[in-house]
Amino acid sequence: MPDVFDPRLYAEGVPYERYRVLRDHHPVAWQEERAVLGWPAGPGFWAVTRHADVVRVLKDPATYSSYLGATQIRDPAPDDLPFIRRMMLNQDPAAAGAGGRSAGAGPADHGRLRRLVSHAFTPRRIERFEAAVRERARTLLDAAVRQAGAGDGTFDVVATVTDDYALLNLADLLGVPAADRGLLLHWTQRVIGYQDPDEAAAPVLGPDGAPVNPRSPAMLRDMFEYAGTLAAHKRAHPGDDVLTTLATEPELDAAELEMFFFLLTVAGNDTVRGAAPGGVLALSESPREYERLRTGGAPMATAVEELLRRHPPVLSFRRTAVRDTELAGTRIAAGDKVVVFHASAHHDERVFTDPHRLDLTRSPNPHVAFGDGPHVCLGAHFARLQLRVFHEELTRALPVLRLASPPRRLVSHFINGLKSLHVEVPA
Repeated sequence: MPDVFDPRLYAEGVPYERYRVLRDHHPVAWQEERAVLGWPAGPGFWAVTRHADVVRVLKDPATYSSYLGATQIRDPAPDDLPFIRRMMLNQDPAAAGAGGRSAGAGPADHGRLRRLVSHAFTPRRIERFEAAVRERARTLLDAAVRQAGAGDGTFDVVATVTDDYALLNLADLLGVPAADRGLLLHWTQRVIGYQDPDEAAAPVLGPDGAPVNPRSPAMLRDMFEYAGTLAAHKRAHPGDDVLTTLATEPELDAAELEMFFFLLTVAGNDTVRGAAPGGVLALSESPREYERLRTGGAPMATAVEELLRRHPPVLSFRRTAVRDTELAGTRIAAGDKVVVFHASAHHDERVFTDPHRLDLTRSPNPHVAFGDGPHVCLGAHFARLQLRVFHEELTRALPVLRLASPPRRLVSHFINGLKSLHVEVPA
């Protein structure tokens, strides 16, 4: 059975051939959770690789719960689970029905929290940021091109453009002061990059000698203290930003606000931080499509959807079976972990014609880069705006797009991240 769990695989590239074998022969396949990179072995899980089955799992919280074991492949420590369940991402909606409720899924909390945060992400607020987002993309790209011209003729898209682009856009939306914005990247790297020896510091070990989960209360204390301080500042000095909206919401308690800050900081930053350079990589591998995009032969909005299909920022998400069930002819027991693989679903020949070909006019394009069902990403509109503007400015700044060296990829089976992506600047 092809292994798609080991995070080290993904440093070499997304394992599309392994996904294909699973889709064709074992669409719901048992995966061993072996000890790796200092992290202990786990009980194993079912890998779901076909598009139809991925969508089915994401749309059926009554059967496949986000609450029971949260949404990461590795099981959290039992003492940490109640804390992790405070995050909206790790709750089930009221529609989960009796199965979710009997498991204590807190359906009222999910609906209430989603409604409250949706008020902060109004279309008017998001659209207001477009001019600032465009100026930032243009400034960062132009500076990188100038620096490359004065140097060796190359620049790293990740280090010089997209890390700052994603971070500063998110900081503007949240209302984080300029002096504190580096903290957002620090926290994101700590939570997202913990599997990668290059990204992570030496792991903090618990009393049992095992690494402490970076999503545990102990590891998030500094972020939460900052969130409380910033919320108090926003109540005293309100602005037109998401943190002001959340900090002044009477239905939201301090613990819920802290979890929202965590979710928005990590998910809001890393979605664009992964998708923007991923789009550059995909376009560099398809020069005809890049020229088509640059000359107006492909609508930018449609192109962004195809780039998200080709390089989804999230590779996988976990659910837990609420009851005994069956998926694609495979029996799944209550309590089993069920993990959907987005990148595999996006290359399913049953849904996408010639899926390994980049087609910037592909339509329809039912990718699941932002999820599906009750947990579909609330920040998808803001992410799409940033990606559209970024690629518009990229095609202006670089008439030709060529890689100077192969990309360096994140060691992770969760985030489809690039650590560096060097491109050439035409003389």
